[in-house]
This record gives sequence, structure tokens and C-alpha cells, in this order.
Amino acid sequence: MLTALFEVMLPVFVIAGVGFLLARRINKVQLYALTPALAFSSIMDTSVSASDVGRLMLGYLGTTVVLGLVAAVVVRILAKPVRNGVVASVLLGNNGNFGLPIALLALGQAGLDRAIVIFMISIVLIWTVGPVLFGVAPSVRATIANIARLPVLWAILLATIFRVIDVRLPGGLDTAVHMVGDAAVPMILIALGIQLGYGKRISFGKTVLTATALKLVAAPLLAWGMCWLLGVRGQDMQSIVLAQSMPTAVNVFLLALEYEKDAETIAAIVAATTLVSLLTISVVVSQLGTFV
Repeated sequence: MLTALFEVMLPVFVIAGVGFLLARRINKVQLYALTPALAFSSIMDTSVSASDVGRLMLGYLGTTVVLGLVAAVVVRILAKPVRNGVVASVLLGNNGNFGLPIALLALGQAGLDRAIVIFMISIVLIWTVGPVLFGVAPSVRATIANIARLPVLWAILLATIFRVIDVRLPGGLDTAVHMVGDAAVPMILIALGIQLGYGKRISFGKTVLTATALKLVAAPLLAWGMCWLLGVRGQDMQSIVLAQSMPTAVNVFLLALEYEKDAETIAAIVAATTLVSLLTISVVVSQLGTFV
């Protein structure tokens, strides 16, 4: 009786309960349920070591710095008001609802585990570097508050603590979290489609083409070169190159909207890079076997 209650019925009611709590905020399901559950279950089962995390941080951040310098030079051919927005669009990639599913499909579970590490790095970059590039320097308190409000951060911290002290969730609850995590990838892709569905017609002008070329062509090439110079190889190298191949994050558009910095152009860049990445990421994925 108790076994059936906790092992069979508990997962069902936990998941249904999450849906009930978020029923009036269905657009928050990805943020508050799917991605945290995916992150928690992945870290609980991950084989990524501390040294892997260090290499991922070194390679991804190193590439971001070099890419920023290259972008800062290239955008001089554009009108001054759009330059910082283009740099932000190039540096801040969609490593969440685009990067996580692609990492899983291209590199398997090991790739997804590494993609989650990179996803957390990119979240910090979006809420620290992003506002600065748009001409706003938020206080340290405001920056920490923005990052601390993200449930996925707490899911990762909790899973890390559980791994360190060698504790697992009770059977039924653990099953529920894994079931939600398993549903995350297809649901995240649906959410991405909904976001793109609100976009307007794409205009491939000089600004959009420049941003697209930097984000989808220059970024993965620089990632490969940086990893090679830093001695990052194997799955870590593949994950970094793939992550740097992602289109511009939707959050860049939200920042532009918030700070009134030519949000229309940024929206066009987000849509264009997402569309063109269908081709460019296919090329990158086909060559990942050589990035060892």
C-alpha cells in the first residue's frame, strides 16, 4: 500500500500539482518547472567532473572575450546607435531553450550535462554584461537579485549539495522530478516556437547581416581556435563550439525593450539568427567529430 502510494501515486500528484500551481501562469512553466527539473535531474546523474566545469568556463568565457573584441571592431562599419546592441546580440546566445535540446540531440546526455553548465554561465553574462552593453550599469545588489530569482540556479545548487553529501530524493519525488525533466526538451522547443511566433517579418539589412555573420560564423570558429589554444579537447571542446554556435538569446531583445535601445532591430537579429542557424548549426554538428 505505502509502496504504491509513494512510488506510483506520488509522482503523478506532484506533477499534476505543479501544473495546478502554474495554471494561471502557463508561460512560466518553462522557467519554474521544466528547466529546473531538467537541471536538477541532470546534475544528480551527471558524470561531469570539477575539472570539466573549469575547462568549460575557461573555453566559453575566453571565446566570449575574444568575440567581444572582434565584434567591437567590426561594428564600426555600422551606425553608432546600433553598435552596442549588435555586440550584445553576438555575445549572448540562446543556450537555454535552443542550446539544451540541441546539445542533447547532438552529443547525448554527456553533452546535455555540459550544456547546462554553459547555460548557467550564459545566464550570469546576460544579467551582468547585457545591461552594461546597453549603457546601463546596474548595482551589484540588483544584479545578484536578478540572478537569484532564477529557479534553475537554486535547482543546480541543491543538486550539487545533494551530490556532495551523497543524498537522493525519496523514490516517488525523485521519479516526479525526472519525469518533468524528461518532458523539458520537447516543451522547451514548443515554447521557443511560441516566442518566435510573436516575431515580425525579418528584414535582412546591413545591421542584421553583420550580427548574423558574427554570431553564427565567427563565434563557432573562434570557439574552436580558443579551445585549441587553451588545450580544451574532446566533449568539452565540442560543447563549447556548439554553445557558441547558438543564435541570439531572446533575453537580449527583452533587455533592449527594457532599456529602450532599438528593440526592433534586436528582435530582427534574434529572428534572423534563429532562422539561419538551422543551416549553420547543421554544419557545426556535422563537424563536431573532428573537434577532439
